[in-house]
Amino acid sequence: MLWVAVLLALIGGAGSATLFDDVKGGGFTNPGAESGQAADALAEHFGQSDPNLVLLVHAPGGVDDPAAQAAGTALAERLADEDGVSGVISYWTAGGADQLRSADGERALVLATVAGDETEAGHRLTALRPGYEGERDGVDVAVGGPAMINNEVSELSERDVIKGEAIAFPIMLVVLVLVFGSLVAASLPLATGLITILVSMGLLWAMAQLTDVSVLAVNVVTLLGLGLAVDYSLLMVNRYREELRAGRDSATAIRVMMGSAGRTVLFSAITVAVTLAGLAWFPLLALRSIAYSGIAIAVLTALTTLTVLPALLAVLGPRFEAGRVLRRRRSAAQEDGAAENGFWHRLASLVMRRPIPFATLGTLFLLLLGLPFLSLNMGSLDERALPTSSAGRQVAEVMRAEFDSGESMAVRVVLPEGASQQELAAYATGLSAHPDAARVDAATGSYARGTQVAQPGPQHAALTAGEGSDAATLTVVPAPGDQGRAEQLVRDIRSGAAAEPPSPILVGGPAAVALDGISAITDRLPVAALTLGAAMVVLLFLLTGSVLLPFVAMLLSALGLTATFGALVWGFQDGHLAGLLGFTATGAINGTVPVLLFAVAFGLGMDYQVFLLSRIREEYERSGDPTAAVALGLERIGRIVTAAATALSVVFLAFLVSDISFMKAMGIGLPLAVLMDATLIRGALLPAAMRLGGRAIWWLPAPLRRVHDRFGLHDADPHEDAAGGARRAEPARLP
Repeated sequence: MLWVAVLLALIGGAGSATLFDDVKGGGFTNPGAESGQAADALAEHFGQSDPNLVLLVHAPGGVDDPAAQAAGTALAERLADEDGVSGVISYWTAGGADQLRSADGERALVLATVAGDETEAGHRLTALRPGYEGERDGVDVAVGGPAMINNEVSELSERDVIKGEAIAFPIMLVVLVLVFGSLVAASLPLATGLITILVSMGLLWAMAQLTDVSVLAVNVVTLLGLGLAVDYSLLMVNRYREELRAGRDSATAIRVMMGSAGRTVLFSAITVAVTLAGLAWFPLLALRSIAYSGIAIAVLTALTTLTVLPALLAVLGPRFEAGRVLRRRRSAAQEDGAAENGFWHRLASLVMRRPIPFATLGTLFLLLLGLPFLSLNMGSLDERALPTSSAGRQVAEVMRAEFDSGESMAVRVVLPEGASQQELAAYATGLSAHPDAARVDAATGSYARGTQVAQPGPQHAALTAGEGSDAATLTVVPAPGDQGRAEQLVRDIRSGAAAEPPSPILVGGPAAVALDGISAITDRLPVAALTLGAAMVVLLFLLTGSVLLPFVAMLLSALGLTATFGALVWGFQDGHLAGLLGFTATGAINGTVPVLLFAVAFGLGMDYQVFLLSRIREEYERSGDPTAAVALGLERIGRIVTAAATALSVVFLAFLVSDISFMKAMGIGLPLAVLMDATLIRGALLPAAMRLGGRAIWWLPAPLRRVHDRFGLHDADPHEDAAGGARRAEPARLP
């Protein structure tokens, strides 16, 4: 088994050598939305695409200097001759258009479209960039634009994976040595995690050959796989050690471990997979690819842990605690009859003596921390997510500060069924009267403030449809202001509030793309939440054999996330952590971050709930005392869950080394969610809730009892092995 695992790891590692060449950049837009349809219509009827490449040309003597004119013209002509590049327009070849020249006259723009999707454009840009960047014929050229920004996000993501794992592994080794006290025992979870990562990378490479996989999925899924592998290994090794200390031989201890902790691990992986599957409801590639790859990685992690770890323990036997560097210290829970002296037992007992005050104070505390989330403002990804050293960001910031930003945010309106010249002119006139519109360009001329300001000219030729097409298009340049102003203009055009269109329209452009991306999240969120909730109820019912406990567990996990989302808004949207973590606050959060954070954090929260509830149920079935079962179950597994949460938090803190701001947000949000669930929820709110529920919380009506008896999770009972049978409590019935 071990040789097979090592072979698969080597194959996976070798196969993933080209992984980052095969994954997709971007993935934050909805190509099936109206903005995507508008882009398709522009390409079909007008042969146009939005520019995604910008050359920022700096001429210290002014862009109108003859030498600068010659250099700029030659630069634009050379770019137009490149394969895969179209729609080249520059200040010098467009008749000195003011919007392509900076306010001080020292900088000008060359705009172009690099063919292909975000990944193909990024690869082509990588090849083009060295030939254009830097000093060229007396002018300095910087490369930017959306294609450059997406390409830099992909490059940084690749580096982040390597840096994150390089930091996480040694820190986790220290944490695991503190937990187990020996180097050999501490290395077992890391060995399992390393094999999991290598096989996972190979699996992601294979998936990338069959379907689109976002580069973001590689960051999230590989670190998630490492964290889950360590979590599962901790749980299983701890149970194995318990059985050895109870006097069982290695083979029996492994069988009991697999029959109890092993089943819990498999069930936990299914829970995490189902949670991540909720992301498949969203049409954004970044979320859908995390859903598909996350399902595969969660199941793969469980299978690796359930095969590699038992094999390692079978080889090592009692020697798995060799290389001890810390003195062996037996906890109270490991001493027969002394579990009530353990920290977690005493804490649970204290909480259950005063459940109402603890439940009230804990709930109010979490809700207070979550108050900032009420002001959540979701936005789209822009250049400010990148570090200040990013070339794409530097170009974008110069354009924002020194150029008429309305041109880069132009709204494209397409009338696929066409319109007469008079209807088109009337519609353009009406649109130009909108307070958020600076200018409207159409085949019939240019319009501003409700009147025509320019007759049709060469600059309007591109707005005429190709031969055989009746379609029409307009370009609406927003008035100066932030992106919110452009987005409101999009809403008014789509609703007809700006002007009544003569025929059906499609509205595209950057602001429309951003709006459609957010709508793709908000529109699908209720369906995703309902299906996720229903799936969790079923899974937790199969685990606990209770009707009420699944709802309690889900409510507590959701409550634990309030502090996480509050911190997300306070720290990243409002910018209170910007100075400490080194990012630029924009007043908004990338819309994918809260959804992704919820899915991963909720899944991990339910992961720990599975660990804990499984052990509590085992104690309840053995003793029949619901109060004692909570305290004893928490004592038996409390320390190891704390260790698992700490190790997992270390993994996710590795996101903080990222140079991408929304990855830093994950690096704060996920550890906070994990630690909150493993401490306040587990130590106070869950014991309080189960004490208030008493025996009724285990209520199970007869029809559902038969379902659970047939399909539910039933751990092997080590006490029956040892003592020839033990009394198992019948699930409680309400009076």
